[in-house]
Amino acid sequence: MSREDENAAELKIGDEFSKAKCLMNCEVALILEHKYKQISDDPTNQISQVFEKSLQYVKLFSRYKNPDAVRQAREILNRYPLAGFELCVVGNLCPGTIEEGIAIVPSIKGRLDEEAIEKMLSDLSLIMKFD
Repeated sequence: MSREDENAAELKIGDEFSKAKCLMNCEVALILEHKYKQISDDPTNQISQVFEKSLQYVKLFSRYKNPDAVRQAREILNRYPLAGFELCVVGNLCPGTIEEGIAIVPSIKGRLDEEAIEKMLSDLSLIMKFD
């Protein structure tokens, strides 16, 4: 697939992503925090600046902070027939309305009806309130 053929709104995101597992920022944050603890426990290890900046970035842009909330968000999103890319965009950006969700991820309109989108977004917002 050439660059000209790529279009995220139509889920044409490139061959290199066809088999990749998409992760939300909050999931990447958990993985990097775990690795950070492992690395920092050994005084002979040095933590690279790139690693630290990556960890700071995903923590800053994570909508869910605690591991239970991250797991619950993934469970909610997995209930719907979303592609990995769609799931992660919705999970990362947490649109507040149906219109915003469709504007951010236009391809979900063909997968979910408005009632399902509203339920999904409502369930995600509840997790954020108690996180």
